[in-house]
Amino acid sequence: MATYENTGQAEVRSAVEKAAMAVGAVFLLFGILGFIPGITSNYDQLAGAGHHSGALLLGVFQVSYLHNAVHLIFGVAGLSMARSVRLARAYLLVGGIIYLALWIYGLVIDHDSAANFIPLNNADNWLHLVLGVGMLVLGLLRTRPNRRNRDTELG
Repeated sequence: MATYENTGQAEVRSAVEKAAMAVGAVFLLFGILGFIPGITSNYDQLAGAGHHSGALLLGVFQVSYLHNAVHLIFGVAGLSMARSVRLARAYLLVGGIIYLALWIYGLVIDHDSAANFIPLNNADNWLHLVLGVGMLVLGLLRTRPNRRNRDTELG
């Protein structure tokens, strides 16, 4: 376990930092899985962007190169921002708002139009609702201090 020089204190992650790390890891994983044939069905129909992409992650969620790239970016951001309570909370709250906006966007656009540039389908829309609400709830988790006395931890 990492200790802080000359303080005798060990690093302890808060609940919100752990949540940001977990959410980031999941986004990173699914961003990678979106590029793996077999896990992504109709892989030969994977397009750069737009509603014409016929690739389906896990056979359900419509994906494209752009969609997968967004997942990868959200994953890297989550892992990077999990280093502090303030950044982890910002990642979860702003990310939650973005995903709720994406859910609403997916509900109001015609899925067969050029406006569906990500691309989105009904399964994506409902997943975005769950992600948005979940990230907001996690972002509101209470936090404890980042450090505690190492003797207390070992005792």
